[in-house]
Amino acid sequence: MNLRHGATAFTLPVLSLALTLTFAPALMGTGAAETAPVSLSSARNAAVAGIELPLPAGPYAVGTRTLHMSDQRRRDPWVPAANRELMVSVHYPARAERGTPAGYMTREEARLLLEARGLAGAVSAETVSGVRTHALADARPAHGRYPMVLLSPGFSMPRSTLTTLANDLASRGYVVAAVDHAYESVGTAFPGGRLLTCRACERVVTDEDRARVAVGRAQDLSFVIDRLTTPREPSGAADGRRSLPFSRMIDPRRIGVAGHSIGGAAAAEVMRRDARVRAGVNLDGNFFTPLAGAGLKGRPFMMMGTSAAHGPAAAGSDWRGAWTRMDGWKRWLTVTGAEHFTFTDLPVLADRLGLSDPAAAISGERSWQLTRDYTTAFFDTHLRDTARPLLDGPTAGRPEVGFPLIGQPV
Repeated sequence: MNLRHGATAFTLPVLSLALTLTFAPALMGTGAAETAPVSLSSARNAAVAGIELPLPAGPYAVGTRTLHMSDQRRRDPWVPAANRELMVSVHYPARAERGTPAGYMTREEARLLLEARGLAGAVSAETVSGVRTHALADARPAHGRYPMVLLSPGFSMPRSTLTTLANDLASRGYVVAAVDHAYESVGTAFPGGRLLTCRACERVVTDEDRARVAVGRAQDLSFVIDRLTTPREPSGAADGRRSLPFSRMIDPRRIGVAGHSIGGAAAAEVMRRDARVRAGVNLDGNFFTPLAGAGLKGRPFMMMGTSAAHGPAAAGSDWRGAWTRMDGWKRWLTVTGAEHFTFTDLPVLADRLGLSDPAAAISGERSWQLTRDYTTAFFDTHLRDTARPLLDGPTAGRPEVGFPLIGQPV
């Protein structure tokens, strides 16, 4: 299977049945395949016991509701005969109560993700689809109004790979909308028994193509804001009246966005296009769009990525140009030892499945902690006006995180 990620085409290797796993560079974020010894017996033991995501750290219980949205005004860029469709998981502060645990992903979504990662022979789709999420499906929302954060995943990745971050933010008092963009993941379940696969993967080849993906996703994100903040559904809305409670929960004056990989490019682009979005985060993605970083009009933006791919001297990164065009509060963070998927659920799940790469400098748990701490600090600062000293510069407790341009003016 060939996927195009960032500026490089990657071929995903098939997993051998030997006691090693070949991790595709699309998973590890490097330019060459990496082989790491892994115990298949430990993975099978973890599968029998079941695995769960890290516990959210905030004071709220978490509810999750899945919405299907169809934009009647736009055609899908990959299937022009159809309207643009999205699947959105809304994670939100909930009233403490018993309920049905929210699922992580469907079995078929898990099967396609494992196949794409070259792991189908090591982990069953049932194990991944059965990951416990610490959220309750359709739980009653908590009283009050909360900031909203939109999340856009990496190219070919489903929204579920950002579930840990979404649930943790929700537990801290954010409404979080994680978006699957149709035909841009290896597999996403849609109503009517449809499983939409990545038609875009073979058609996105150049940086100009990737820029169009970022622009299209920015339009998607603005549409999600429209739907979640509007008290009344438009006639014929695909998800009926189910999104109505969120318009009462969301404070439309406090909206942020974060994205992984090309989702980070979409975060900057939706800020440029939509003044409702007050703050944005790019997690290890190139920007691709011309004049990226311009047009923010003083609104804050944070870039957090790997030292190897997104340090100030990294070849192939467009972060320096974007940084110079940002005209408001900004931070450029680099994480030593991180890989491209450090900022998603994948490393922590790999650890808990016994599939960790012993050569990796940062464990899955540490990857998650760093992503959580800095992303939360950013949104607390800029959507809640609660200053977090963590963003002021390097700290002894997090030596992996560098601030390469902290001494330069914003």
